[in-house]
Amino acid sequence: MFNGFEVFGILLIVLAAAVLWSTVKIIPQGYNYTVESFGRYTRTLSPGLHFLVPVVERIGHHVNVKEQVLEIPSQDVITRDNAMVRVDGVAFFQVLNAARSAYEVDHLENAIVNLTMTNIRTVMGSMDLDELLSNRDIINAKLLDVVDQATESWGVKVTRIEIKDIAPPRDLIDAMARQMKAEREKRAQILESEGLRAAAILKAEGEKQAVVLEAEGRREAAFKDAEAREREAEAEAKATQMVSDAIASGSVQAINYFVANNYVKALEELAKAPNQKVVLMPLEASSVIGSLAGLTEITREAFSGGGGNGGGSTAPRPGTKPGGGRSSGVPQV
Repeated sequence: MFNGFEVFGILLIVLAAAVLWSTVKIIPQGYNYTVESFGRYTRTLSPGLHFLVPVVERIGHHVNVKEQVLEIPSQDVITRDNAMVRVDGVAFFQVLNAARSAYEVDHLENAIVNLTMTNIRTVMGSMDLDELLSNRDIINAKLLDVVDQATESWGVKVTRIEIKDIAPPRDLIDAMARQMKAEREKRAQILESEGLRAAAILKAEGEKQAVVLEAEGRREAAFKDAEAREREAEAEAKATQMVSDAIASGSVQAINYFVANNYVKALEELAKAPNQKVVLMPLEASSVIGSLAGLTEITREAFSGGGGNGGGSTAPRPGTKPGGGRSSGVPQV
């Protein structure tokens, strides 16, 4: 059996072990502990092994210094144009000063949530509904600036505030859908009209270019026709000059050619006349052929260089006999 002294000694040993153990503190990573001496803050313990003064010092608050996230509850917000929307969000913050976050504000997380909700109503209430739905980045930036300045005295850094959802009433959503549909139909009609206008312009330009090209083609053809007629006239003039020279030199073949050529042209014009006709021609074809033989004589004389005198030719005329007599029944021109 243990006597009283032994029991007291055991109790003292246990008490000393407990006191010694209470003076040794191991701070985990991501946390800071505040130390109080007789209820007054004295220092902050960072992660690692630390020793406290027995009886005098104790741990005050366990402060999480990691970045944390807070859900911002949904709330109704009335915009500047009197549209009611339901908004919720999320906020990220980090404690930079453990002592100030522990002793400058009570219930830190609840304070940040209420501060954020209040500023959401302030910022979003000063905007129209269209701005609200299309400028979330601007809203997030404004909220972050205001809330971060307000929490700076608490030793807290608000790193990000994001609006998760903006939900207008159902009737307002239907009206926005109809407005969007009307806008899209309007843009479609405008684009269709612009397409038709562009097509009409292109068609008109194409027709204009076709007319210009056709006119240029006709002008080019007219130039070619005029050039051809000019060359034909030059050839005709040259042929007439040759005949005239031959006639001037007294060539009977040239006179026969000239008369026969006009005779054939007159017959051609007579045959082309549209009115009905009966023409009696008591002439032999050999007389016309004989008249055309003059062209052969003129050409032969021109290329042989024999001169233009028709009197030196010894070739018999068509329709004449070699003895100088005329064949019966063939009229001479």
